[in-house]
Amino acid sequence: MRFQDNWSPATLVSTRDLAPGIREFTLRPDDYPCAPYALGSHIKVGVLVGGQPDVRSYSLVGEAEPQGYRIAVRLAEDSRGGSRYLWSLQRGAHLDVTSPTSLLQVDWQRPQYCLVAGGIGITPLLGVAQALTRKGADVSLHYAVRSRREAAYVEELAALLGNRLTVYAADEQQRLDLGRLFNGLSSGATVLFCGPMRMLDAARSAWSACGRAPTDLSYETFGSSGRLASEPFKVRLRGSGEEIVVPRDRSMLDVLNAAGHEIMADCRRGECGVCTVDVVDIAGEIDHRDVFFSEAQKHENRKLCACVSRAHGVVTIDTLERADAL
Repeated sequence: MRFQDNWSPATLVSTRDLAPGIREFTLRPDDYPCAPYALGSHIKVGVLVGGQPDVRSYSLVGEAEPQGYRIAVRLAEDSRGGSRYLWSLQRGAHLDVTSPTSLLQVDWQRPQYCLVAGGIGITPLLGVAQALTRKGADVSLHYAVRSRREAAYVEELAALLGNRLTVYAADEQQRLDLGRLFNGLSSGATVLFCGPMRMLDAARSAWSACGRAPTDLSYETFGSSGRLASEPFKVRLRGSGEEIVVPRDRSMLDVLNAAGHEIMADCRRGECGVCTVDVVDIAGEIDHRDVFFSEAQKHENRKLCACVSRAHGVVTIDTLERADAL
């Protein structure tokens, strides 16, 4: 497996509100301090949802600090319960966390770095901006938010980057034109992106239209984001015809496993493809929320990542024919 989870108990040592609906949590594992973690790292946090244990993944904010791990959590309106649980905790609360893991690759030899964040996607990029600035790199950050009052860490970023930070506030009719931005980059420039799925789709499309190499666009997204609102849907199993309802606050992966169908999984972020299941039929629409499959594969609707993707209606799947996805 790509991910080896090393869990340890931790204490919530502090919280602070960054913006309306966004709260920062500082978690100190019992075995802290630990070695500095890679840029763009995330940790998994044990939560309780409906009284049952569950796991959520959060990007670490900034570079390693002696106080502990910092995460910023948006209290999502369509939350599956993880953000509500964390927001209910008080200082001194105990919970379990994993060691940091990073999938965001930073090539330190590039002539120019362009960081692009959408909303809470700023969290993994703050540490990247800190490290690149310290190294004297040519770096800029483009930050798209619904409003300036919801722009977490904007003061810290402004002090760090000065006029190399550009904030695009939707309520001020400011729009981030990704095509124009990418066309203006120098040859050999690289983009590091983190934001919701729709914004990632737009970024990949604009990047390709500019004739840039796909490997020069690195990205992370949050698996809870999708094109469609989360709502209950049905999963029908080919062969048995059994139908299972997936509530709006649980993943298909967790519901299938709870029903005894043993779907393998690894990252639980829609990145590794281990939890892929075959789609036999769809009466409705699939909301692919992964970054594992290409746009063409998603359009075919032949497979989906059970850890993050959802549906509207009824999706018929086969959990057995999965060897080619592993």
